[in-house]
Amino acid sequence: MTQSKVKFDWWDFLTKVAVIAIPVALQNLLTTTGSMIDTMMIASLGQTEIGAVGLCAQFSSLMFSGYWGFVGGGMLFISQYWGAKDEDGINRSYGLTLTCMMAVAGLFCVLATVFPEQVMRLYTDKESIQKIGVEYLRIAGFAYPLMVFSMAMAVMLRCTERVKLPLYGSIAAVATNIGLNWVLIFGHLGFPALGVRGAALATVIAQGVGALVILIMARINRHPYLFAVQRHFTWTEGIIPAYFKKCFPILMNEILIGVGNMMINVVLGRQPEEAIAALAVFRTLEGLVIGFFAGFSNASSILVGKEVGAGNLRTAYARAWRLVYLCQGFIALLGVALIALHSPILHLMGMRDASFDIAFGLICIFAVAAIIRMGNWTQNDTYRAAGDAVYGTVLEIVFMWVMLIPLVWTGGMIWHWPTLVVFACCYSDEPIRYILMQIHLFRGTWIKPVTPEGKVALEEFRASKKSWNQQE
Repeated sequence: MTQSKVKFDWWDFLTKVAVIAIPVALQNLLTTTGSMIDTMMIASLGQTEIGAVGLCAQFSSLMFSGYWGFVGGGMLFISQYWGAKDEDGINRSYGLTLTCMMAVAGLFCVLATVFPEQVMRLYTDKESIQKIGVEYLRIAGFAYPLMVFSMAMAVMLRCTERVKLPLYGSIAAVATNIGLNWVLIFGHLGFPALGVRGAALATVIAQGVGALVILIMARINRHPYLFAVQRHFTWTEGIIPAYFKKCFPILMNEILIGVGNMMINVVLGRQPEEAIAALAVFRTLEGLVIGFFAGFSNASSILVGKEVGAGNLRTAYARAWRLVYLCQGFIALLGVALIALHSPILHLMGMRDASFDIAFGLICIFAVAAIIRMGNWTQNDTYRAAGDAVYGTVLEIVFMWVMLIPLVWTGGMIWHWPTLVVFACCYSDEPIRYILMQIHLFRGTWIKPVTPEGKVALEEFRASKKSWNQQE
């Protein structure tokens, strides 16, 4: 590897980003569009129903935090083994990831279907919202294992650069969900009108359809790893401790962040009913932004992790910081678009009067904060894919529990600040963490390969890093 200055190939870089990011962004856009249509349909039932289903979605987000640590670990190992062309490493990593993720899904399925009353009492003190949420959770909980299974398959497919296959599954799931919502919520085509129970049942069926389509398309495309079931579970003695060593910081990060977000949602769930409804609608629109972010996040993890695994460490470093700024630029444009189109969107989603004003305020705050927040997320996902699962994790946990939660809890539960002020406090740590994450990014110490090829190249990369920075 030469230390001479090498011109960065922007066209090749942007092409590779687009190949991964666009299908992932489209998949998430489809999911968000489905959620928006769900919200519009449920809005016709009343703002209480919107608030109840929105709080149930926050319980789903807690499950997301529970399994996302294993997603991060899976992407780290699979993408690096993919770069090294290590088939056994890919299969074993997927088997471990799938096993751990499904264990989390099973736990949350039991909580939702057997203990829904306790779950809803945790999230809100409004009895009318609790009652509707219990009806929804008892059915929707059965969708959790199907949802997580689809996500595990998507991790494998994206890390092996088959990013279009999960998109097909999402198309089928969203189309099924929209159609069944129309039938089951309102009682069309001779079916009884089930209200929010119909929405929950539609979610379960749609998740099953989505998982089935992914399996069928992967079989048609003869994916070399997804169906190698026996190889998924032939774990060697060393891979399990190595996997959990890398996953543990990510897992603890996601669990502690998930619990922290739950505490924040407990505060927000005790706001007035019109604010709870506005927050439920906002979370759906937030999913639109996060959907675009997920495309860049996956591109960052795969494009950086693959090069680290293959031993091309300078390429990985050069891609990483460009991905961060590219992501932030697109998120800024998306935030402007949301503000510009807020009126028709919020009216379509059932927002009126005070709920409309609060929802618009939430969008304005988020449009600014998301630029920094998504930059932090992209950097952290990049570090994880390159083998550093500790730095971003420690920062996020420390700032959330030392600064963020005390501020939000005190402001919302003790001083009873307005909803928008409490919401703005949820992002108060992001600028500080962004500065610290940028310093870490340009130092390059986050590159920590797990493959032999990457480890061999690491010493030379560290020796050359100072001169490379001067040439960039």
